[in-house]
Amino acid sequence: MITSLLPSSWIRAFQRIDLVLLAVLSLLIFLGLITLYSAVDTEMAVVYRQAINFVLGLLSLLVFSQIQSKTLKQFAIWLYGIGIILLILVLLFGEIKKGAQRWLYVGIDVQPAEIMKLAVPMMVAYFFANKNLPPRLLDIGIALVLIVVPVLLIMKQPDLGTSLLIAVSGLFVIYFAGISWWLIAGAIVLVAVGARLMFEYGMHDYQRQRIMTLLDPEADLQGAGYHIHQSKIAIGSGGFYGKDWLNGDQSHLDFLPERHTDFIFAVFGEEFGFVGNLILLGLYIIIIWRGLYLATQGEDTFARLLAGSLSLTFFIYLLVNTGMVSGILPVVGVPLPLVSFGGTSIVTLMIAFGIIMGMKKRKRIYQAED
Repeated sequence: MITSLLPSSWIRAFQRIDLVLLAVLSLLIFLGLITLYSAVDTEMAVVYRQAINFVLGLLSLLVFSQIQSKTLKQFAIWLYGIGIILLILVLLFGEIKKGAQRWLYVGIDVQPAEIMKLAVPMMVAYFFANKNLPPRLLDIGIALVLIVVPVLLIMKQPDLGTSLLIAVSGLFVIYFAGISWWLIAGAIVLVAVGARLMFEYGMHDYQRQRIMTLLDPEADLQGAGYHIHQSKIAIGSGGFYGKDWLNGDQSHLDFLPERHTDFIFAVFGEEFGFVGNLILLGLYIIIIWRGLYLATQGEDTFARLLAGSLSLTFFIYLLVNTGMVSGILPVVGVPLPLVSFGGTSIVTLMIAFGIIMGMKKRKRIYQAED
């Protein structure tokens, strides 16, 4: 009855928004803000900036949820091509900050690698959209080239964490396109060999040091192992129920470095304990599950491949950050999604969820006539 009073365009726009996913994302955003408030010692300026980032992210989600698969597909090649050009410009003219050349200044600082987090899976999904699936070896090889080119450009900046995330996002598209387990096993062997060669010849000294620190964090507790050591102390000292909000010793006494960005999970774990961690991880699991469910509802092959890849890539974000903070994985500078401070990452993720919502099949709208 209420829908009969609304324009059909409003009804269609409303139905394209997945309320379950939006509700869980909103709850996660709220937890992120209160954790950030504690991590920065109640400095409201930082919290306000993060809140603005979330508002921009939510608006981006609403906009992209209205874009249909066939429309988005038309921009895949353009977005990928522009992203490659920008990555080349970064290497030629980019700004250097903290020893890395990752930004272009165009009135504001822009990090083109963030564009490729969406452009690479979109391009690979576009490539497979009109192919017979499962793909032929030749098609898989072409898809791998589409992935490797931007990954190598980003590794040159250097930005190992982002390059790995982008590589994974493209590989997930190939996985969903359907490849045999023999190819997957062969790929695992190649990755293992490639990882060894990368460690020897393709990594910077500080990147090798991070891996060695993971294997033996006790070797240099005041140097390379300091971050992981303090993070594990923070998480462990939270116990079962935590020390309560704003009462974390490791963060408020400045023992925990990068506590509002890469290591914010340690702040949350210290203050909310094991139970809080379970709740937080539960929210992430619901988000990932809902994203994969919406991927199965995609209106075409492109939609299903892209939505599935973006959902599992979000899982990799979570896995890498929580793994490095708890000392299971090396530190690679990947933020905790939608909790760590950061504008570009938040907007990119919210656009991804908007795309996931927009990929599902449209329902026909019937309205009562006056």
